[in-house]
Amino acid sequence: MIAIYQTLQLILSVVYTVMIVHIIMSWLISFQVLNLHQPIVAQIWTGLNKLLEPIYTPIRRFMPDTRPLDLAPLVAFIAVIALRAFILPAVFGLA
Repeated sequence: MIAIYQTLQLILSVVYTVMIVHIIMSWLISFQVLNLHQPIVAQIWTGLNKLLEPIYTPIRRFMPDTRPLDLAPLVAFIAVIALRAFILPAVFGLA
């Protein structure tokens, strides 16, 4: 059981890190610190979007339309934190 718990914790930690990178990169792009015309920046941005879009899309279906501000990453980020810190340990009886 502990091996499953640790595997799920590792997966959630990777998702958490990828989401942090995506959020910071989106800020840097918005404030024009990073330029999407640079090939490496565009490749990283596209890769992060392809990784995280399957997580964000179902959340966007249930969220109200706040057009200039996308709240799906925030909701997903809070969900990952809750899974890592509270739900997963409670399910495996470690809390």
